[in-house]
Amino acid sequence: MVIREGAQAAADCAFCQIVAGRLESSQVHADQDVIAFMDIRPATAGHLLVVPRTHAAGLTELSAELGERMFAVGHRLALALRQSGVPCEGVNLFLADGEVAGQEVFHVHLHVLPRSSGDGFGLRASFRSPGRAELDATAGRIRQAAASPR
Repeated sequence: MVIREGAQAAADCAFCQIVAGRLESSQVHADQDVIAFMDIRPATAGHLLVVPRTHAAGLTELSAELGERMFAVGHRLALALRQSGVPCEGVNLFLADGEVAGQEVFHVHLHVLPRSSGDGFGLRASFRSPGRAELDATAGRIRQAAASPR
């Protein structure tokens, strides 16, 4: 199910409902900026979501400071997963920004996925082998965009 921001107000957003306490969640972290809770459709046991309390449909609406806070909490929880007894030989931190990237709930969120051998989770990609000229040209475009104010 894809929940589009344009089709609903932030007040109707499932994650905003969780933040407000109107929907149940199994929380593992809460502070003034973010909450973290168990995913109700986990890819692996212990799959967590780190969500900002402030509604932002995607990264373009998320402040750098709040993004940093999300990743700091994600990092701390990734370390906690390794100590928790949940099967965890590794961790993926995953954020899908936009429908084409796999985002289904349009309230930005960071997945913290504990990984174990044979857990069935994976990312598929066809990796390319571009030449140095293409890599340098692309790097230049990204550097230029990063230097521009938002």
